[in-house]
Amino acid sequence: MVTVTTAQSKVSISGYVRDVASGEALSGASVFSPAKKVGAYTNEYGFFSLSLPADTVAIYVSFLGYETQITRVDLRKDIQLDIELTQADKVLKDVVIEANSLAEKVNSTQMSMEQMTMVQVKQIPALFGEVDVLRTLQLKPGVQSGGEGNSGIYVRGGGPDQNLFLVDEAPVYNPSHLFGLFSTFNGDAVKDVRLFKGGFPAEYGGRLSSVIDVRMREGNMRKFSASGGIGLISSRLTLETPIVRDKASISVSGRRTYADIITRQINRTQEDNPDFNPIPDYYFYDLNGKLTLNLGEKDQVFISGYGGRDIFKFGTDNFSADFTWGNVAGSAHWTHIFGPRTFLKTVGTFSDYNYKLANTFSGFNFDLSSGVRDIAGKSELTILPSAQHTIKAGGQYTYHSFSVGRFSASADDGSLDFASGQDFFGHEMGIYANEEFKVNSRLTLNGGVRLSGFVSDGEFFYGLEPRASVKYNLNEKTSLKGGYTRMFQYVHLVSNSGASLPTDIWYPSNRVVQPQRADQVALGINTLLGENFILTDEIYYKWLKNQIDFRDGAQIFFNPNLNNEFVFGRGWGYGNEIYFEKTKGDGDGFFDRTSGWIGYTLSWSFREFDAINDGTPFFPRYDRRHDISVVIIQELSKRWSVTGSWVYGTGQAISLPVAWYFNNSPAPDESPSIVPVYTERNGFRMPPYHRGDLGVVYKMFPKWGEADITLSVYNVYNRRNPFFLFFDLETEEISGTDIEIVNGFAIRQVSLFPVIPSFTFNFKF
Repeated sequence: MVTVTTAQSKVSISGYVRDVASGEALSGASVFSPAKKVGAYTNEYGFFSLSLPADTVAIYVSFLGYETQITRVDLRKDIQLDIELTQADKVLKDVVIEANSLAEKVNSTQMSMEQMTMVQVKQIPALFGEVDVLRTLQLKPGVQSGGEGNSGIYVRGGGPDQNLFLVDEAPVYNPSHLFGLFSTFNGDAVKDVRLFKGGFPAEYGGRLSSVIDVRMREGNMRKFSASGGIGLISSRLTLETPIVRDKASISVSGRRTYADIITRQINRTQEDNPDFNPIPDYYFYDLNGKLTLNLGEKDQVFISGYGGRDIFKFGTDNFSADFTWGNVAGSAHWTHIFGPRTFLKTVGTFSDYNYKLANTFSGFNFDLSSGVRDIAGKSELTILPSAQHTIKAGGQYTYHSFSVGRFSASADDGSLDFASGQDFFGHEMGIYANEEFKVNSRLTLNGGVRLSGFVSDGEFFYGLEPRASVKYNLNEKTSLKGGYTRMFQYVHLVSNSGASLPTDIWYPSNRVVQPQRADQVALGINTLLGENFILTDEIYYKWLKNQIDFRDGAQIFFNPNLNNEFVFGRGWGYGNEIYFEKTKGDGDGFFDRTSGWIGYTLSWSFREFDAINDGTPFFPRYDRRHDISVVIIQELSKRWSVTGSWVYGTGQAISLPVAWYFNNSPAPDESPSIVPVYTERNGFRMPPYHRGDLGVVYKMFPKWGEADITLSVYNVYNRRNPFFLFFDLETEEISGTDIEIVNGFAIRQVSLFPVIPSFTFNFKF
């Protein structure tokens, strides 16, 4: 909860804000008393608390997409008031709908944060019609994609391992499917998502660049409901039902691709064709479940779980390859209201990520696997001693178990039996406190500190992480913000690729691998332009210490001592992020029904290692000078809407040879070869990336519920964006002989996706 205005504290009013149809809590709803100029936002559980003078007051409660409710309350003593809101599409046309999202961005002290509901996410055109939370976040300034065919994100110059992904507060270590094309977050199961790219609250720790906090749907407390969709490559289904009305509910979601069903049929039809190369089997699935229990006015319990896996299989008579990877995550939450001004949450989480690559070849078996498992607990107390102060304090502990590079080889005849690998353990802990102080109607201060620690391999590391932010309102529509954050990271992603892959290894800090550290400062201005427009501009500077890379020629797999393969250095980055957003207006005009945003980021990122590039600073692969995103959502009528998006990004930095030489005197056991010559790390750029997507939605209103047909066109103008580059040897045959001479090398580009139309039928009842 964030108190946004102030008054003399005498009486408290607290409670929950929920959806009237489902009973589900609404996070981020505005609860405001205009007469007293006192307001607050609900927390992630829908809870709010206000301190007001004893009087009869009108309380306005609003949430984006819901009818604003006005309740008159006679305040003589502390009371609990639960409020239920009705969705906007279920109210009369002449009801005025007030959206609070833009005003919240201006009035909140939190900066460098984006919050999105799934209603917004589902409006964006998607690859193969698969709604994707991470791809939508990539359309926000300061958030960059890993390139074509990669759902990984890079935030303000940070690496792929510097992002913390949470599902109901349980960490997810590899949030992607299909080698990065889709995220693990099933849109039907997600309630909302918050992205912090700076100004991190003290409750978050363990990563340097961002926190992606995903909250799952709680389930319908009032009636049975179902929703889902049927697409070209996957289908999904969500079921929600009350167990005891207004007391307990359960929600279950599933999603699965079915390309493997088609490829198996093709393979069967070609079994008698000796020239046919079988198509590999591949599919992924996600399962989500959540149990919600209301144990009275003061206690709630939430138990949620997630499981997802990618399965790749290929086999012939003499060779087979099975590659699987996936996550299992679960959490149990208990919330308790000690009083109108005190809220407690206690959370236990479990997370397990692993992959396994199994090969069989002519009687020999080879297995390669790795993984990380976490068991964690957290407790946090929120206290509101007055309208001017909001205090949070808590602590958390995580037990890490790392299985690194486990390799086994065996033969069917018993002639070979070999196994290797390493197990590491770590203990990560943190205690924190944070206070928000409303100095006056213009100035709000937010300060906190986190003390983090990590124990592994007999070594103890700790770090003091101060957090501070300030917000000053120039007037009712414009605010200035500033913030400083320090973060420590004690676990690291071991990868020799520029992209995040399932085979990357998580590795703990130890006597050689020191914790990473980041310091970030940011300044920004937020201004409302009329009722439905906002313009924000933020500049930031980030310092990175103890950055990790590999020495040239590093051996990652089958290596019992990875410590010898690392090199360490520093990094820094800075940039300017400009964001302009429009929400839908209250009128019936064409422009009133237009919404969307434009984002632009100008940024620089650098890394410096003594053992790389002769100690000269270089651009990391994900450095991007210019990044532009445009999203437009146009409601044409009650049934028809059109959406469009366009993105542009400077090409990725890559290393390319500048010359080649012919090695005619190799070692005795080697053949002559052509050797490339490199002069600097990432000294070249791929061609720029740009793409346009379109979507058309036709809404139907059957008697049994809701339905729509969505047609999406990905890469509508068929831009062939680079996936990777390679050099092709160009030769020429000497006339009249069999001798070929080398003329040179030509650089070639491999592209992944042409224009791709997709069709999805969505339903809800």
